Parts: sequence; C-alpha cells; structure tokens
Amino acid sequence: MERNNQLQRQVALMRQSLFDQGYLDEQFVQLEELQDDTNPNFVEEVVTLYYRDSARLIASIEQALDKSPLDFNKLDSYMHQFKGSSSSIGGRKVKTECSQFREYCRTGNGEGCIRTFQQVKREYSTLRKKLEAYFQLARQAGPRGAASRST
Repeated sequence: MERNNQLQRQVALMRQSLFDQGYLDEQFVQLEELQDDTNPNFVEEVVTLYYRDSARLIASIEQALDKSPLDFNKLDSYMHQFKGSSSSIGGRKVKTECSQFREYCRTGNGEGCIRTFQQVKREYSTLRKKLEAYFQLARQAGPRGAASRST
C-alpha cells in the first residue's frame, strides 16, 4: 500500500513538473477531465493518436522543406495542422515553436523555417519522452495515479 502511495505521489510530482517546465498547458487538464472509469486510458489514447498524426505531419514538412523553391503556403498548412494537434493535447512548447515556424512562412524566410523546424522537432521529441515516462509511471501506480488532477 505504501509503495502504491509513493508511486502516486511520484506521478503527481512528474505531472506538475510538466506544467512547471512549460511543456503542458490547461488543455491537458481539460483532456484529463474527460477521462473517467469507463475510459481510464482516454488521455494516453488521445496522446498516442497525436504521436501517429505528428509523425505523418513531420514527414510531410520534411519533404516540403527538401523541395526548391519552398512552397510556403503548403508548409504553413502542414504546420497549422501540427500546431492544432499539439494544442489539442496541451503541448505548449511545441505549439509556441509551430507559431514561430508559421511566422517565417508568412514572411517567406526559408532559413528561419528550416532552423525553427529543427526546434519544433526537438520540443516534440522532448514532450513525447516526458509524456511516455509519465504514462508509464501512471500505469505502474494504477488508476488513481493518472487521476490526480491538481494543478
């Protein structure tokens, strides 16, 4: 019992650190509020769908960045989708970098797009690793571990 309480405290601390470090925003809390006993893995399932969608969009952006001349409208459209997906799970830092990329698209700054896309991918990768660790620990702690919703 004590081990389970300890795991639940670790889950709560890890979750809070994701907010404190700026990786997640209020949208993640809203997702958690949709999770209940009938669908205890709702948030993790939504985030898993986000990973799948993101991989497709990242590949599309990489292909578009390899073309010359750059099609800024197409790049902006892909990044708009990626930003929306990131926003829907509360991916704050990813969303911020997506906004910067879109600004470079609007001004026709190819170098800015390329440089910022590397940052988008870094933030996405970091968020993914942190969320995967969080969900793994939450699974170990049991149903109550994922349900600690104090922000």
